[in-house]
This record gives sequence, structure tokens and C-alpha cells, in this order.
Amino acid sequence: MAVTTRLTWNEEKRLQKLLGNVSLSLLYQSSVHGCSIKDMLARCSCQGSTITVIYLGDNIFGAFLLEHYPKTVQSVRKQNSSFFFSLQNNKTTAFLNTSLKITDEELAFHSSNHEEWFFSLVPKKHKLWLLHSLGKELAMNSYHDYSYRECEVFRVEGIKNEANYVSRITGATEYRNMLLEHLRAYKPCVDLVPEIRILLLGPVGSGKSSFFNSVKSIFQGHVTRQATVGSDITSITEMYRIYSIKDGKEGKSLPFMICDSMGLDEKDGVGLCMGDIPHILKGCMPDRYQFNPHQPITSRHSDFIISPSLKDRIHCVAYVLDINSINDLSSKMVVKFKQVQKEVLNCGTAQVVLLTKVNNYHDVLQDNFLNMKKSITSQSQVINVHKMLNIPISNILMVENYASVWEQDPVKDILILSVLRQMLRAADNSLEDLPLSETGEILGQSELCM
Repeated sequence: MAVTTRLTWNEEKRLQKLLGNVSLSLLYQSSVHGCSIKDMLARCSCQGSTITVIYLGDNIFGAFLLEHYPKTVQSVRKQNSSFFFSLQNNKTTAFLNTSLKITDEELAFHSSNHEEWFFSLVPKKHKLWLLHSLGKELAMNSYHDYSYRECEVFRVEGIKNEANYVSRITGATEYRNMLLEHLRAYKPCVDLVPEIRILLLGPVGSGKSSFFNSVKSIFQGHVTRQATVGSDITSITEMYRIYSIKDGKEGKSLPFMICDSMGLDEKDGVGLCMGDIPHILKGCMPDRYQFNPHQPITSRHSDFIISPSLKDRIHCVAYVLDINSINDLSSKMVVKFKQVQKEVLNCGTAQVVLLTKVNNYHDVLQDNFLNMKKSITSQSQVINVHKMLNIPISNILMVENYASVWEQDPVKDILILSVLRQMLRAADNSLEDLPLSETGEILGQSELCM
């Protein structure tokens, strides 16, 4: 009879995502295969990379081994790299150059000099011991002696056997979570506006709607498809949409909004009407306005915002381009972009470029995730866009959206969140640079309300 894991579908997917979208194959389950070290080794030895999952009362603790379990007890095996995790608390921590020590009763991780143990498992007693500092790093309970209900060991398939693999995947998760916390705590500068509005402009199929879906997916914790994605021929987006982003399904709305528009087309009378752009930038365009490619909105429209305030305006424009199609942009499309850019500059609005469909996104970020190391191909595209639109290279950003996959990836999340953070910074800089005639009245009203 087949043995099934106690992991729920969502928990298994989270583990796979944590390890870099690998597959897991159950090797051992203590309640089925026996509660002894010999039982474990009989099924887990020489199986390659493994992950040991221990079910506690209100948490799931685990240990990943890049190298395989040894064949026999009374042995010590040096582990070049390993890491431990707390699934419920979404925490990981890595230990490099550790030693795995196995006796008849115990499986334990020690420091490389054997002076300190991090983690000890005694299957016969259903006991788990954690070093206090390790439990603290994983945000687990303060005590270090745990009784567990079940222990499972999985073979990890599809793992990259690289020297820095563990530090990179644990670092990716930690850096992703840091970016998430930073954006959750974000507030627009000097209290001029309650939230930042980011407008996405670009050709059909460039990835505008997919970028919004990607941002929402990260804050929801799963891939979602709220905005319908267009093809590379005709625009699916026919309404102007102002999307808010909630922190979780029932969470609060975050202080930034993404405004999605109809795709630009090189032909007149097709795609977004150029006359609509000033109205969008100035905040006159209502949410869910049905675009008309042949004529712009007018003040006679029932929902036209006649006297928009600073909070209604667009605070950052992102020109969205498929990185693989930059060299194919027609001269007419480039002219349209320059016309749009003239309107954006006249409004004093921040502007960035978002290059999408970056297939080698895992190679774009340096090991510390702080900087992008652009490949020769992407670097040439960045330079081309810089020359075309005269936008600083620091404001030309790269991303790979969640367009055709259903599982999240920490590295992809880092790029998406980093791009969003840069857009907000550009918007803040633009707001700080507004003339006093536009900001003084707002600040004065704020002081009167205090």
C-alpha cells in the first residue's frame, strides 16, 4: 500500500518553492517504517539530497541535507551545507560546514569542530532537541525540548548541486521576506498623498497586466490572475483600471495602486488613444472607463473627474516593454513613446522602464541579491532603451512576471518586489520635487487638521 505524506498540498508546494521548485519523493515515515535510526537509514541512505520533516504540535520543522544520509550508524559525515526551517513561521537559517553524527539512538548536527550541536533527533523517544539560538532564529517556542507526532524524510529531486546553493536559496527567502516587510511598512513621502499611483503603459502583450497580477500574487501568497492578460495582436484590456493591493486576502490595502491601461499601437485609431494620456496623468480618468481608440474622454463624460487633487494623479509612469522585442519596435511606435514621454515630463511625473520576460532572471541577480548583473544580451537592450527614451539606466528595470506558471519562486519575487520598490522611490523623489505652489496648500490643510 502506498504511503502518503502528512503534508497538505499547500505545505508541500511551499516546501518545493523553498527549495527552488523541486519535486519531493517520500522515502520514510516513522509511523509506518519504524521509529529507530536503523529504520531511517535503511530507507534514506545514499538517496542524494534529502529533507527531513518533523511534525510538532503547531509547527513543521525541517532539515535539508545537500549530501546524502550515510549508510551506517556510529558514523560522522561532513556536510558542506545544510539548512533548517520552520514552515509555519516562514523562517530559514543556514549552517555551512556542519557535521552529521549518527548513533544507534540519535541523529544530530554539530558544528564542524564538534563543540556545539544544533539539532538532535531521537526517533525512539519521538524527541527533538534544538539549540536555543537556532529555535530563536526560526521564531519557534523558547524551550528546546520538543515531542513530535511524526517524522518523514523526502528525496529532493531536481536540486542544483552547487557549492553556494544552500546559502543562495535561504538567502533568497530571507531577502524576499525583507523586501516584503519593507513594502508593507512603506508610506509615501511627506504625507502629500495617501497612496502612490503607478501607471503601466506599453504595447499590447508587453506584460502590463501580468505585472499587476505578479505583484498581487506575492502579497496574496499564491499566483493569481485578476487582470486578464492580452495577446500580442489585440489588447484585452479595454477599460482603465485602478487596482489596489491588499496584504493577504483579508488584509489592509497597501499605500500603492497600479493603474492598467489599454495597449499602445503604432497605428492611429487602434489601441490607447493618445488624447487620453493627459487625462490619465492628471487624474481625470475614472476607474473602469471604457476606452475608445478613436476619441479621448471629455469633461462631458458622467464620471469625468473635473477637479482632480494630487492624490488622484499618476505619480510614476512605467513604460513596459518586452525585452525580447525591443529591437523590433517600429519607428512609429518609438515616436508614440516619445509623445507619451513629453506629456509625462510636462506633468512632472516620475518615469521608469520595465523590461519584462527576462528568461534568465535567476542569473540577473548577484549572489547577495542587492545588484543586478545584466547579461551581455540584457545589457545591450538596456543601453538601447536608454538611448531611445533618455531614461537613466538606474531606472531601467528587469522582471519576469507570473504569466504562465502557478508556483511562486523567491528569486522571481525578489525582482518583482525590487522593481516595485524602485517605482515607489521614483514617485517619492518626484513628489518631493513638486513646486511649493502645489504642495503648500496640502501641507497647510494637514496642519489645520492636527
